[in-house]
Amino acid sequence: MLFKLDTVGDQFLGAELKILTAFQKTATTAAKTTKGAKAAKAESSVSIDHWSDKGLKEEFANLKSAAKFKGAKDETLSFTGATGETVWVVGLGDKTKYEAEDLRKSVAKIYKAAKAGKFSTVAFDVPGFNTLKDEALTTSLIAEAIYLSDYSFDKYKSKKPESAEVTIVFAHVEKKNSAKIEKALASTQNICESINVIKDYVNEAPNVLHSEEYARRVEADVKKNLKGVKIKVLNKAQIQKEKMGMFLSVNAGSAYEPRLVHLTYEPPKSTSKTKHIALVGKGITFDTGGYCVKPGASMAGMKNDMGGSATVYGAFRAAVLEKAPVKITCILAMTDNAINELATTPDAIVTARNGKTCEILNTDAEGRLILGDALDYACDQGPDYIIDAATLTGAALVALGNQVCAILGNDQKWINEILGSAKAQDEYMWQLPIINEWRQDIKSKIADIKNIGTPMRAGTAIGAAFLEEFIKNDIKWAHLDVAGVVDSQSHLPYCSGHGASGLIVRTLTHLLVNAK
Repeated sequence: MLFKLDTVGDQFLGAELKILTAFQKTATTAAKTTKGAKAAKAESSVSIDHWSDKGLKEEFANLKSAAKFKGAKDETLSFTGATGETVWVVGLGDKTKYEAEDLRKSVAKIYKAAKAGKFSTVAFDVPGFNTLKDEALTTSLIAEAIYLSDYSFDKYKSKKPESAEVTIVFAHVEKKNSAKIEKALASTQNICESINVIKDYVNEAPNVLHSEEYARRVEADVKKNLKGVKIKVLNKAQIQKEKMGMFLSVNAGSAYEPRLVHLTYEPPKSTSKTKHIALVGKGITFDTGGYCVKPGASMAGMKNDMGGSATVYGAFRAAVLEKAPVKITCILAMTDNAINELATTPDAIVTARNGKTCEILNTDAEGRLILGDALDYACDQGPDYIIDAATLTGAALVALGNQVCAILGNDQKWINEILGSAKAQDEYMWQLPIINEWRQDIKSKIADIKNIGTPMRAGTAIGAAFLEEFIKNDIKWAHLDVAGVVDSQSHLPYCSGHGASGLIVRTLTHLLVNAK
């Protein structure tokens, strides 16, 4: 895919497909009722006043179909221009209500249709989409929607779909804004490229992406693309030295060694006062449930149980490429949860890295076990803030559906910062509480804690209460349960209907890049 800026309109003129927008105007007029009284009547009409091409305006006005076209949201009209090009007029509805997320969705639909139509050059009339009154932001949002919509995972298809290169023209942008737009496009590429990298990880087959291979791929990506990042990969023997008994208990039934990937980034002008944020991710490359084996229907798709680790790595990667002003530690705990004669049984008691004993009553509540040890390890790196992300509970889907990410934590100001970044990126997040009764619910009668609380009660919050046991040194911490949003976001045109979504990477990247 090739992006081009057009500041004079000549590339727009030569495009094979031109994308123009129309808005819907609604006027209220008085109309007589059957009883002679007057009532208000809303009448809609189309507005194309912003078109700079007078010839296209005339062609549009002469179309019979234009008389019925009102410019309603997602309404489209197509015609052939004077030089044989195809023109699509896309309705955006009420101009005052058309926002960033509307733009992403509209452009994603347009791009998919254009790609299906096999157009080689597609020109977007940027001023027509610029309801935000910021050309750089509007252009970057168009690019973002195209990057994300263009993703596919077809490496295992014996016959891959044909895909010709498409040139995207951002037409009629003001020359004075070109440098700012180029910078915005470069940032968009860094973020979307990172999202698409981690989509590949989540979509990869679990017999290929086991813990050892996952760590190798992250290490290779870091060495190739993230200059200055320090990487340390702990193997099983090193994890044993760290006394991560909970992590090792999950790995006990696996044919593959666990891995703990430790990444460190420092900004060029780092000082002792530079904010330090740690990201921690659950990387269960496949979850059978262990001896508490999942039903077959629930086991399908469990390759995405490493989605939390992929999410934080995607944000770390993008933030490094964007030269974030904060120090970032990224900890990825990787293993599968398999079954053999050595696998951990229910009723087992193990000792966590922080010295607490844990009664394992359900081997399918394994994510919190590896995260607990990883969080304790992360605390020892001295961060000011921690965010962990995990596909932790099915209860998150019950509470919030598959559209909303749950957030919980120990510091309201920190949670509010994350929620602010989510809002800025149009990603859904909702805070759930952690109350003392749930903290008590994970106390064990024969050990310090147990890995489940009362069945069918506040599962997401109780999982977070368990993780809170491993936060120390008064570090501000937030937990993201991404179980609902990590895949299959068919309601979002720029996400794949099936497979990895890449959601929440934009939120965390925004947080890291804009941290002070």
